[in-house]
Amino acid sequence: MSCNRFTTALFLPPRETGRSYGRLVFVLLFVFGMPWAAQATPYFPKEDGEVLEKLPVSPLDPQVQAIKRLRQGLIQDPGNLRLAALLARRYIEEGRAQSDPRYFGYAQGVLSPWWNLKNPPLEALVLRATIRQTLHDFDGALADLNQALSRDPWIPQARLTRAVIYQVKGEYAAAKRDCLNLVESAASFSGATCLVGASAGAEELRESRGVLESLIGEAVSIAPEEKLWAQTVLAETALRLGDEKSAEAHFQAALRLNPGDPYLLGSYADFLLDQGRDGEVVKYLKDQTRADGLLLRLALAEKALNLSGDFSLHRQWLSDRFAAARQRGDSVHRREEARYRLHLSGEPQEALRLAKENWDVQRESADLRILVETALRAGDTPSLTAAVEWMRKTGFKDKRLETLLPPLEARL
Repeated sequence: MSCNRFTTALFLPPRETGRSYGRLVFVLLFVFGMPWAAQATPYFPKEDGEVLEKLPVSPLDPQVQAIKRLRQGLIQDPGNLRLAALLARRYIEEGRAQSDPRYFGYAQGVLSPWWNLKNPPLEALVLRATIRQTLHDFDGALADLNQALSRDPWIPQARLTRAVIYQVKGEYAAAKRDCLNLVESAASFSGATCLVGASAGAEELRESRGVLESLIGEAVSIAPEEKLWAQTVLAETALRLGDEKSAEAHFQAALRLNPGDPYLLGSYADFLLDQGRDGEVVKYLKDQTRADGLLLRLALAEKALNLSGDFSLHRQWLSDRFAAARQRGDSVHRREEARYRLHLSGEPQEALRLAKENWDVQRESADLRILVETALRAGDTPSLTAAVEWMRKTGFKDKRLETLLPPLEARL
């Protein structure tokens, strides 16, 4: 799995029973980008009725109402961990659904009475790890998760979150251990999905993919959020194996479950871009410009289609947002900015710098791809060598990278 699926807070049920797999809430798999940032030059509407932005939620939305009730309860009882945990989870869910990281800050604020404690209650500790993971503080998140599991080894949420972090870091053996623990204990379906993401080589990818496809085909009580996660993972696994037809089927199944899921839209858009189906990218993403990652993919499609007006505007928005992120000291989305610098602003050396910094933090297919692409463009042989050696060491397989391998290996 990708950490921009990434970034992952997976809220598991306490325990599964019989053939019912329980409810796995797929909340923060890959937040693209930072929230809507103001343009560098103030914009003044020309007419009173001009729409500046459509808000993603209504104040009457049930989720908003639930958050409001929890906030009021917590104001009256600020030390109530049960209420704080419920509200923090709501904020995390909303941040993932809206691709708006501000909600993760709200979640941290709710947990402030326990945030800086060395030994907070287990529930607060796991939530703190979840929030730290969304901010790419993987070391901090792992420290929290290790502490939580040392105190109670049977916390499925902690196991799954730690497995996802290990996957993002390319530490597949460690990820598999946690995934297998889930399969054998409290969360077998989520453990099976986890194992697919923890598979590096082609053979284990095929085996774990087959198991998950069987499970998803047989089970009748899987929650939609679980199915969404599994279908997205299966689509990406099919792409790694070069099975584009199967990938399309799984993407479409996932879109039927939630056509507005930010991570799913980003992953599917990348698939469409690789196939030259740029018009479809515009169709899916034209109203999804709040998330930087989706705006990036929209701009890539607009450039390919020579939609100069929209492309120029969206490229400027991206430039402004990345500049604002640097001012905030935010380096979470280096992979997206590296793609922007390489493909949209024509800065291969800066793209390479960002790709290398990103590679130091996370090592998934997309991270490897942008590292190789920027290194090839910039003529950086050491980075190419490091990429090839990592693939050989881990046995990592991705058919999409094979088109880059001949020129890559010719340079070594």
